[in-house]
Amino acid sequence: MKVSVMNEAGGKAAADVEVSDVAFGVRFNESLVHQVVVAGQANVRSGTRAQKNRAAVRGGGRKPWRQKGTGQARAGTIRSPLWRGGGKVFPASPDENFTQKVNKKMHRAAMRSILSELLRQERLVAVDAFMVDAPKTRILIEKLNKLGMADVLIVTDSADDNLRLSARNLHKVDVRAVQGVDPISLIRHEKVIMTVSALKRFEEMLA
Repeated sequence: MKVSVMNEAGGKAAADVEVSDVAFGVRFNESLVHQVVVAGQANVRSGTRAQKNRAAVRGGGRKPWRQKGTGQARAGTIRSPLWRGGGKVFPASPDENFTQKVNKKMHRAAMRSILSELLRQERLVAVDAFMVDAPKTRILIEKLNKLGMADVLIVTDSADDNLRLSARNLHKVDVRAVQGVDPISLIRHEKVIMTVSALKRFEEMLA
């Protein structure tokens, strides 16, 4: 399939680029994409909750009342999980593991599905090249304005420090090399700008 290519000024490039249908023309698999995205979010989640079990709760060393003769249910400690203020049966821990396994075949299939759907929705824009001469946010904003974009992921073949530094103060703009692109970053933004060399790298990786 052919993908139209734009130049940095927002105009049509001299020629279109041919990409593989295997990587950029597959059916959108919503359930697979959902599973991979949820797993990716879970894998970066850190345990921030902490609760105490009955051994960690302070107090409760004395038996509240004698075992028999009171008419009440027997109780050994006021820190029982059955009591208000008692310990938790299965307390949350800061070292709780939320990771979910996603094998490489699933990850590649999800990437193919997302890239193909972005092309169908015209949210993936191919450019012949995209760079800034200096690490200036103003220069990057001017380039994006020419393309009519504000909420965008910029994907290049290799790391570009000038681009990265220019975009770090723009909360709706992200710059990544091909190796740093994942399903979450692709669906997070309204548009994706991808250089032709990056398109070819994805084609090699996913075809």
